[in-house]
Amino acid sequence: MRSPGSIYVSFLDPVPPPWARTLVEELGGLLPQEARILDAPVDLRPAYSPERNQYHATLLLASLLRTLPDPGARILGVTGVDLYIPVLTFVFGQAQLAGPGAILSTYRLHNEFYGLPPDPDMLLDRVIKEAMHELGHCFGMVHCPDFRCVMNASTYVEEVDLKGDWYCRECEARMELPGRTPG
Repeated sequence: MRSPGSIYVSFLDPVPPPWARTLVEELGGLLPQEARILDAPVDLRPAYSPERNQYHATLLLASLLRTLPDPGARILGVTGVDLYIPVLTFVFGQAQLAGPGAILSTYRLHNEFYGLPPDPDMLLDRVIKEAMHELGHCFGMVHCPDFRCVMNASTYVEEVDLKGDWYCRECEARMELPGRTPG
């Protein structure tokens, strides 16, 4: 049975990726809430840092949250630009712990970033894992020591590749959903 509220996925680049619908369908099958695409007009330019040639994830997340259509929902922004927060060189994504919003970047999830040939299936697999990870933070989950759990922290793309696209039992038990007490 699905929990109340929806998960909105907003593709922030001018042209959505070819796998946009597949991502939303996969998330809908993996999560206890319905997932759907939301056209959220977020201007990326104010978050751009010319010194770093990257985009400030927190500023983009704040802009994205202003587009949330209903208070019981969660929103995930997906972009192809390189994200950072001031204390880190880059981030794959950022989320509000037990909050409504998350953002993720595909920039460093592409094989081409590492000088390898394109692999669309691997890219989609990585995006699904990082989407599940960031949304897991929105559901109140913190980083998990189990390297197979999607909530395991990923500093390098190889760590993304090692983990699964599911929450371990301990993390799933801590999941905060509308109308459900965790634990």
